[in-house]
Amino acid sequence: MKIKIVGVRFRPAAKIYYFKVGELALALHDHVVVETAQGIEYGEVVVGPRDIDDATFKRALKPVKRVATEKDERTHASLLEKENQARQIFEDRAQTHHLDMHLVDVEFTFDHRKAIFYFTADGRLDFRQLVRDLASTFHLRIELRQIGVRDETKMFHTLGICGRTTCCSSWMSDFRPVSIKMAKEQGMSLNSTKISGVCGRLLCCLTYEDPFYHEVTRKMPRVGNWVTTPEGEGQVYRLNVLEEKVVVKMQTDDDETEIKTFGVDEVVKSGDKHVLANNRRQQREKEERQKEQQKGENSKTTAEEGKAEGGEKAAPAHNKPNRKHTRNKNASSKAAKSQNRGGADEDKSGGKGDGSREPRHRKRRHRGGRKHNNRQGKAKGGDKSREAQNAPKREGNGQSGKS
Repeated sequence: MKIKIVGVRFRPAAKIYYFKVGELALALHDHVVVETAQGIEYGEVVVGPRDIDDATFKRALKPVKRVATEKDERTHASLLEKENQARQIFEDRAQTHHLDMHLVDVEFTFDHRKAIFYFTADGRLDFRQLVRDLASTFHLRIELRQIGVRDETKMFHTLGICGRTTCCSSWMSDFRPVSIKMAKEQGMSLNSTKISGVCGRLLCCLTYEDPFYHEVTRKMPRVGNWVTTPEGEGQVYRLNVLEEKVVVKMQTDDDETEIKTFGVDEVVKSGDKHVLANNRRQQREKEERQKEQQKGENSKTTAEEGKAEGGEKAAPAHNKPNRKHTRNKNASSKAAKSQNRGGADEDKSGGKGDGSREPRHRKRRHRGGRKHNNRQGKAKGGDKSREAQNAPKREGNGQSGKS
């Protein structure tokens, strides 16, 4: 089903929205009043009436309410004056609440129900109290939108490095993605001051010639390749993509080097020399990749060695010797020393098991007398304590020290 539509823009260089015309007679640059998701809006027709299939749009289009009258024009003019006054109020309120934000633009809806403030800031801000303050001042809904540097430049209508009004503020409705690869393919200097716009981002005009460069460079040989020309064989010295010409370095009969220019259609790849040149280039690229990979492996190995050294230093803390085995070794060494002394410690062991001193807290924990002596004998006597347990008990064991 065919419907008649028009494209309406609400701000200069803003996005274009489409509406159904209906029975109205509209022309290009007419001012109209339309209904949007945010309410009633005032805009300008930038795309003239045209018939289009209804299935092209995913959602049903809203109709144009009317052509702008004199009253609508006066209302729009009063809103512009109100926006200028709102700027000063917003800056004063933001300073009062100690918010570091820069106001870019203010927009009031045509039905006086909502005010939108566009601002920039270094990070995220808590402006809830500011919104309440503005709502109590203007007595309508307040919306604060944080925008980027490109949107800020778009609203300022400044001049670019070419001396003309920036494309984003004059005719571009949407921003296209720009990459540094586009500047490399176009042979531009990678100096940031030459390939960056007023906003500090890459120039939007880099995208204009990018499809042409893609198409032409497919047909052209690479720099360094050998080619056959109408005047003989030579090596590609430089490429002129815009003129679609190849600059070739050739050797003359007098062993002198000449630089000559040929069209893309006049240049043919030169058999074995072309293959050898490609092989050399591929070998260089392969060696560079191997070097980078080797550097990555070396750095990874160094990091692993650092971790291993740290693990070895920390290993003794995790592998603490068992306290029981340590006591057994100490007891065995003490028993050996006592034998060498001639049994001087045996008299002391009569009252306290093996004669070794235990910490005070262990004595408090075990107050069982004979039971305590047996445990100490097991812990510090080692195998000898086991033999002592299996041997027949002596009379008066554990009380010789008191008798």
